Amino acid sequence: MLTRIDHIGIACFDLDKTVEFYRATYGFEVFHSEVNEEQGVREAMLKINGTDDGGASYLQLLEPTREDSTVAKWLAKNGEGVHHIAFGTADVDGEAASIKDKGVRVLYEEPRRGSMGSRITFLHPKDCHGVLTELVTSAPVESPEH
Repeated sequence: MLTRIDHIGIACFDLDKTVEFYRATYGFEVFHSEVNEEQGVREAMLKINGTDDGGASYLQLLEPTREDSTVAKWLAKNGEGVHHIAFGTADVDGEAASIKDKGVRVLYEEPRRGSMGSRITFLHPKDCHGVLTELVTSAPVESPEH
């Protein structure tokens, strides 16, 4: 079951400049940032709000770190803007299998590592009315030690 909009991915040429725009314009602050070598991106997650299922909704700003990355190719073709939408689920494997059974192409054979230790996969945009769609299972929240 899909539980929330986990994030909206926005491709940008200059991560620092784009972060500053969202900070100055909307007051959004960086919750997490990292470089994902596998995906070839530097990213910042801006937390928008918490959700009923204990997760959160974010804007994910993505700057390519190499020209052969998917985001770099997308930017070259489309320019800056919304790159994908991601839905949260407790079971990315099960959700991907269920959606695949409905005829939607799943882009990864096995989920990969995403932001903040999450597990992710993508659905083909041609099967999702032109929208690149990501499925995300957040990493478990570590409980504080007593």
